[in-house]
Amino acid sequence: MKKLSAILLYVAFAVTAFCQNKSIDSLRSVIAANPGDVKVLANNYAELCQEYRRYNTDSAKEYGRKAIDIATQNKLTRELGKAYCNLGNIYEATGKIDDGFLLADSALKFSTLAKDYKGQCLAENLYGVLNRRKAKYAEAMAHHINAYKIAEANNNKQLMATALSGCASVQMTIKDIDKAEDFQLQALQLRKENGTPREIAQSYTSLGIANRERRQYDKALNYYFKAFDELKKLGDSSGISFSYNDIGAAYSFKGNTAEAEKYLKESIAIRERIHELNELAYTYNYLGENYERKNDFINAEVNIKKALSIAKEINNSKQTYEALESLSDFYSRHNRYDSAYKYLQSYKSYRDSIAKKDKAEVVAELTAKYETTKKEKQIQEQQFELARKNYWIIGGTVLFSLIVLLGYSLYRRNVMKQEARLQAEILKQQDIATKAILEAEEKERQRIAKDLHDGVGQMMSAAKLNLSAIENEIPFKDDMQKEAVLRIIKLVDDSCKEVRAVSHNMMPNALLKAGLSSAIREFINQIDQKIIKVTLHSEGLNERLDSNTEIVLYRVIQECVNNVIKHAGATQLDISLIRDEDGISATIEDNGKGFDTTDTSKSSGLGLKNIQARVEYLKGTVDFDSAPGKGTLVAIHVPLTAA
Repeated sequence: MKKLSAILLYVAFAVTAFCQNKSIDSLRSVIAANPGDVKVLANNYAELCQEYRRYNTDSAKEYGRKAIDIATQNKLTRELGKAYCNLGNIYEATGKIDDGFLLADSALKFSTLAKDYKGQCLAENLYGVLNRRKAKYAEAMAHHINAYKIAEANNNKQLMATALSGCASVQMTIKDIDKAEDFQLQALQLRKENGTPREIAQSYTSLGIANRERRQYDKALNYYFKAFDELKKLGDSSGISFSYNDIGAAYSFKGNTAEAEKYLKESIAIRERIHELNELAYTYNYLGENYERKNDFINAEVNIKKALSIAKEINNSKQTYEALESLSDFYSRHNRYDSAYKYLQSYKSYRDSIAKKDKAEVVAELTAKYETTKKEKQIQEQQFELARKNYWIIGGTVLFSLIVLLGYSLYRRNVMKQEARLQAEILKQQDIATKAILEAEEKERQRIAKDLHDGVGQMMSAAKLNLSAIENEIPFKDDMQKEAVLRIIKLVDDSCKEVRAVSHNMMPNALLKAGLSSAIREFINQIDQKIIKVTLHSEGLNERLDSNTEIVLYRVIQECVNNVIKHAGATQLDISLIRDEDGISATIEDNGKGFDTTDTSKSSGLGLKNIQARVEYLKGTVDFDSAPGKGTLVAIHVPLTAA
């Protein structure tokens, strides 16, 4: 039947869709309540993309892109896989198969990277649907079977059912109805145990289609009504409109035109109320055919033309050529051959590949009847001229398309080169800026350290000497007065020591004189071993490093140690510093309370960002390995070229 492909499109769409347990309003409420939680935003925008697929594909695409942008910016791999898959479903449903393949590829890549088997299953099923749309049935079955194996390995019966339902849709497309029914019955059994009402309804609908193809309309209606009961539980207006459409079509094929008209009009009323135009043309087509079965040819023509008008309004070429074909068939059956021929030609312009046998039979029949009312010679000349023009048009179109594709390819290549140059320049400027900031920071540290040591430190030392000299000359009234003066001298002495300690901390002499290993050892020797026991292992650092490298690595290790003391609550800290042929490796490991590295509020703190910025300045890498209650390991590697 010519409407089978339309119904299978609905089934295929349902196979790949994620479960829609949240309404649009509730998803928006969650987004409004969590404006700063990027995971919640990415996840809920992806859900909105899926929810809008049947109502407004433009909005669905917008939400899908929002989810992808947020997930990409925040490196949320799992959410990125989900967003790509949902957006792929939208492009598949709107007929943009090539775009759908690109999105499916991204969805599978990121889901695999995130070790998200659910995302992998959904991506594989999307591949199956896209290949079925491309008439690559073997590839489609292979992808659905891959999805089933992944789901089975993880004992996810819900996803197993989705994969089986996809296999059933492939078998329906190639008209192996028995196998299709067998796959769908297996899916239905799993969904009754673990599925949602929407998924159960989808299986019932598919079984209804299979039996309608066999012309077992009573059995088909039984399944359709069961699907309706499941959707009614959800209060899903869109799903109910699909059920009414299926029930009405089955009644019409059965010959019960009164019941068919009732249900088809109910479907139309719901779809017009919720402005769901994507499937409305199919229902008007069914209603027109039903009126024709009632011999109400005026209403039949009106409704089929309404289907054509809606298909053109939403720019759906598939529904347009099906409506044109219905009109051509309608006029042909009622001996209106001029109109039939006109709509046939329009239909052909929308669809270039019709089965050769069917096309030959239709064209031959209409041409023969048309020729009885027109001069044979005139028709033959017109057909010859039309064919000649078509050849020129086709040739010109192909040539123009090739030129456009070549131009676009050259344009894209040029754009990509410019983007690469721009990106390289941006990275270069970032390196320059980072280097300037770090150098300025170190110079400022040196200046402050020098001022403290040579200025404030010398003044405090002089004050101490003067007070000590005066102490020996002043006659004290009693011991209390003498003790007060001694306390003042001690306070000045302690201040001198503090100034020297601060100065040394900002620019340690050991770093300037003896190198990185000695400076770090001197730094950790100042730490109270009663609070935390610190060990240092160094190797291969007999020769001095570049001064910038030594300063940056010293600051990084100093920052790591300070973080451990302030936040980790650790009792043991091990530092390793090794230079080999590959470069310099440093590890700082503690037995503290650790932290969740996936928590962006902690892992993106200022301290960790400073560490990353300094290491990146040396063209090195830094990795954080930690978990709550399991301590923290910071691993740093700087290549020899940077050293």
